[in-house]
Amino acid sequence: MKIKAINGFKDILPDAALSWQRIEQVARDIFARFGMREIRTPLLEKTELFARSIGEATDIVEKEMYTFADKGITMRPEATASILRAFIEHGMHVQRPVQRLYTIGPMFRHERPQKGRLRQFHQMDVEVIGATEPQVDAELMAMGQLLLDSLGVSVSLEINSLGCPACRPDFRDKLIRYLKQHEESLCSDCRRRLTVNPLRALDCKDRNCKALVQDAPSILDSLCNDCQVHFTSVKHALDLLEVTYCVNRFMVRGLDYYTRTTFEFITDALGAQSAVGAGGRYDGLLKQLGGPDLPGIGFALGMERLALLMEQQNEHELHQQPATDLFIAALGPQAAEHSSLLVHHCRKLGIKAAMDYSGRSLKAQMKQAGRLNSRFTLIIGETELAEKEGVLRDMNTQKQQVFSLTPSADKQAKAMANLLAA
Repeated sequence: MKIKAINGFKDILPDAALSWQRIEQVARDIFARFGMREIRTPLLEKTELFARSIGEATDIVEKEMYTFADKGITMRPEATASILRAFIEHGMHVQRPVQRLYTIGPMFRHERPQKGRLRQFHQMDVEVIGATEPQVDAELMAMGQLLLDSLGVSVSLEINSLGCPACRPDFRDKLIRYLKQHEESLCSDCRRRLTVNPLRALDCKDRNCKALVQDAPSILDSLCNDCQVHFTSVKHALDLLEVTYCVNRFMVRGLDYYTRTTFEFITDALGAQSAVGAGGRYDGLLKQLGGPDLPGIGFALGMERLALLMEQQNEHELHQQPATDLFIAALGPQAAEHSSLLVHHCRKLGIKAAMDYSGRSLKAQMKQAGRLNSRFTLIIGETELAEKEGVLRDMNTQKQQVFSLTPSADKQAKAMANLLAA
C-alpha cells in the first residue's frame, strides 16, 4: 500500500518550486525597496489569540482552525495575529514608532480543498504598524500592485471602506433590518450570522444572497466624517501614484478586526477563487490584544494562487531550467578526481558547476550537460590531464577552445570565473 500525502496538503516538486523561488525573490526585493523587514513567527499559537483577533463568529474560528483542544493551541490560520502578538510581546513599538514587517510561510485551515486553496497553504503577509496616514494605505496597495506586475500577473484592484467603531454600528443596524426582511431567502450561514456578523452576507457566494444584497444599504452612505475624509484621501493618493482601482461597496473581509480601508487584488483566471491577495486597516486590533493603541494595515498574497496564475500567464518562462554555468565531463578516474576538486573551487567562487561521477561515456555526459542547460562544458580525459589542456565547448555555438589545467585547481577556477564574466 502506497502512502500518499494527506488530502489538502501538497508537495511542491522541483519544477514547480522554480516559480515559488521567483515569487519569493521578487517579493523580497520589492519589500526591501519599501523598507520592509522580515519577521518569522511560530506555526503554533494559543487558540485565544485567533479567537480574540479574528472573531469567534467567523468561519475561520467556527469551522476551519486546526486546534489541539486539550492544549489550547492552534496552527496559525493567518499571519497578522501572530505578527501583532510578537510586536506586543517584544515591545517593538519602543524600538521604532512605525514598524514595516513581512513574513512568508505556511498557514493552516480545515476547509474543502479546491483550485488554489489547500488545507496547508502559503502566504506572503505584509504589515505596517503605527501609521495612520491614508497615504500609507495607498503606498501599501501600490507595493502589492508593483509586485504582481513584476511577476507578470494581471489583476484588478478593488477597494472599500468598512468605517470605524463610531459609524459602523449604525450601518450594521440598517443592514440587519434589511436582511431580516429577506431572512427566509438567505442561505443557512447568513441566517445563522445575521445578528452576530451580518456584514458577511455582503460577500456571500450563494446565488440568492448575492442577488438580495444588490439592494442592501451601503456602508459608504453611513461613514462618519473622519472615515469619509480618510477614504477620499486614500483614493486621491492612489490617483497620485497612478494606481488603477475601482470601488466595490459590497467588499467586506472575513475577519472581524478590519476597519476603514479594505482592498482585494482580483483575477478572473481562477474561477470562483478570484482574490489573489487582500487586506485592510485594523486600527483597534493591537489594543484589543493587550498592546498599545496603535493603528495598523496589512495584506496577504496567496502563494499557491500566484504560482497558478504565473503558470497560466508565463508558462514558457517558468518551465525553463535554471542554467548551469559549467559542466565538466570527466573521462577516467584521475580526470574525475581533478574535476571534482575543480568543480568545488568553481562553486566557492559562485559558479554554478556540475559533473557526473558515474564514469559514463562522453556522449552520455554531453547529453546531461544539455539537460542542465549548461553554458559551457569542459572535457577532461586522461590525455587532456597529461597534456594539461582541457577542451572547453560553448554549448550554444558549439565552438571549442583550449583551457589550461595548470597550475592549480583554485587558479583554474579563477580563470574560469574570468572567462564566464567576459
